[in-house]
Amino acid sequence: MPTLVISTEAPAVPGPPQGRWTYADWEALPDDGYIYEVIDGALYMTTAPGTFHQWIVISLVQYLAIPAKAQGLGYAFTSPIGVLMPGCDPVQPDFVFVRQSNASIIYDRRIRGVPDLIIEILSPNSAIYDTQVKMQAYAHASVPEYAIIDPRTHTLDYYRLQAPGQYESAQHFSGSDEIRFDCLPGVMLRIADLFAGAPDPTP
Repeated sequence: MPTLVISTEAPAVPGPPQGRWTYADWEALPDDGYIYEVIDGALYMTTAPGTFHQWIVISLVQYLAIPAKAQGLGYAFTSPIGVLMPGCDPVQPDFVFVRQSNASIIYDRRIRGVPDLIIEILSPNSAIYDTQVKMQAYAHASVPEYAIIDPRTHTLDYYRLQAPGQYESAQHFSGSDEIRFDCLPGVMLRIADLFAGAPDPTP
């Protein structure tokens, strides 16, 4: 059973035993600055991200979300946001995109269904969580496209769903490489642009 991901200085979280957490339990958690997620009934908790992490999120908005909106391709959201899909009750990805044709899953303050693209940005204490726990959960939920950005190496690993519960091997992008996501056919992202100009590039 997965254990609670929590910093040593964080307070204890009251609630049901691991493996029995639900969306209703999650909704009852305090708004205390921590990021809470429930995967397969287990509660995971992380602290607020650093400034470089947030810089990359803003870059994703600039280079993916705004062009997507301008072209009428769909809707982008950033954490904190509740995404509820099979096995995830909920998760709060760093960046989520929902195609226009899939917009019916956005209602009652949450995304209640499988988005078309999820992007996570690694933090020093979240690498295993994002590359193993979340990747497995997103594959089982059949998220079509998943990407992981590593601020330490200035790289992006891209995963396309190969079969239910399974992603293809990672495609690795860095530097001047460009990527075009399937759900964003008119939008090109240059990897170096995600990191350029950050005042403090400390991961």
